[in-house]
Amino acid sequence: MVMKCPRCVQKIHRAAAACPHCGFTLADADRQFGGRELRLRCLADTAGLLRREERERVSAALDEFRQRFPQLFAAIYTGALGEAAHLRSFGFWLLNRASFAELPPETPNAAGILLTIDPVTKAAGMTFGYLLDPFLEEADTFECLSRAHSHWLEGRYADGMIKALDQLGWVLRKRCLQARHHPQRFARKLLPPSRVAAKARPPSHAREDSP
Repeated sequence: MVMKCPRCVQKIHRAAAACPHCGFTLADADRQFGGRELRLRCLADTAGLLRREERERVSAALDEFRQRFPQLFAAIYTGALGEAAHLRSFGFWLLNRASFAELPPETPNAAGILLTIDPVTKAAGMTFGYLLDPFLEEADTFECLSRAHSHWLEGRYADGMIKALDQLGWVLRKRCLQARHHPQRFARKLLPPSRVAAKARPPSHAREDSP
């Protein structure tokens, strides 16, 4: 299995201890963002993009996602991160290091999908854990961001987040039906995660023109 390095975006093997192109490891992300475990809510709007009513709508959408896919979870983080390249590394780091308050303690971050939005650089990315490798592709997460893009451009962040979650749910339902009919196509053949790919894949796209 391959993934893209969060720093240089070159393809690397998931079992690699470090990116052979730029040398990136999870330890590098720890030095950049901090090595401590974080405890967050699944909706962490640190940028203050949402009003109270909007937070309630988005939180309800996240709850509905967990009800539809109880073995998975989705989370959203907003904050000013700086350069768009940092968003890729940050999303990877956060999904590896965060503990989400609403989830049972046994829920692995490898079963999570994280949407990260930086309103300052107008960038957004979607990171997903390695357990979703058989079911999600870059084109899928790019489509989720694309569905939200026009809403974010207009400053309607809650609408965009919900649109992205709706599209994500549609993709996963489709893949579940495909797996039921063709289970051999979705058989997981993954090596244990390395220091680079500990729990999460990097965002498939850091859209500099969104939100």
